[in-house]
This record gives sequence, C-alpha cells and structure tokens, in this order.
Amino acid sequence: QVQLVESGGGLVQPGGSLRLSCAASGYIFRINAMGWYRQAPGKQRELVAAVTSGFTTNYADSVKGRFTISRDNAKNTVYLQMNSLKPEDTAVYYCNADLVTSTNYRNREVWGQGTLVTVSS
Repeated sequence: QVQLVESGGGLVQPGGSLRLSCAASGYIFRINAMGWYRQAPGKQRELVAAVTSGFTTNYADSVKGRFTISRDNAKNTVYLQMNSLKPEDTAVYYCNADLVTSTNYRNREVWGQGTLVTVSS
C-alpha cells in the first residue's frame, strides 16, 4: 500500500559524488520524518541523515560536511547528496519514512529496498 523506491547508487571513485533519491508512493496522508540509513558488510545498519517535515536535519558525525539531505514534500521525495566520498562510505543505503497512511490514519515506518554505493578506485 505504501512503498519507497530508491535510485542513484553505483560505483564512484574516492572523492567523487553521488545523489540518491527516494520516492514514496501509495496511500499516504502525511510523511513525518524521512531518512537514509546504511549497512556495510559485517556491520549494523546506522543512521546517515534524517529530515523532519519541518526540514530540521540530523547527520551522523562521519558524514557531516560531506552529505546533504533534502526533501520535496510536494513529490514525497527525499534526496541525499554525497560529496567527497570515501571507501568507508561503501554500503547499501536504505531510505526510511515515518508516515501516516490514508487508509487508517495510523503511523507506519516504511523501508526501501536499498541501493548499493561502492566507493573504490
């Protein structure tokens, strides 16, 4: 009923840039926070960045100054601009949304399928 579709992952050299996008669709009444998480091989999933409906942002210390999260409420879309990428940024990046469905007006947490980002020369 509600899904998140990510795009924009791929292979990039160290120091390069990528932009991830995540579009939410379905029976959505309101989207509260949206965010990006990542999971590297052998590691736990961690928060990368999040943005509230009021555009307040939060970043992991490891990406501050390099990544920028933004959202377009009209398009139910969140973006992650990643600059100065490092090999340690290599991971599967997952989109996350805390939203209210229009079917029963209840809160739900929804995850995307993940997109792989590989930083390597």
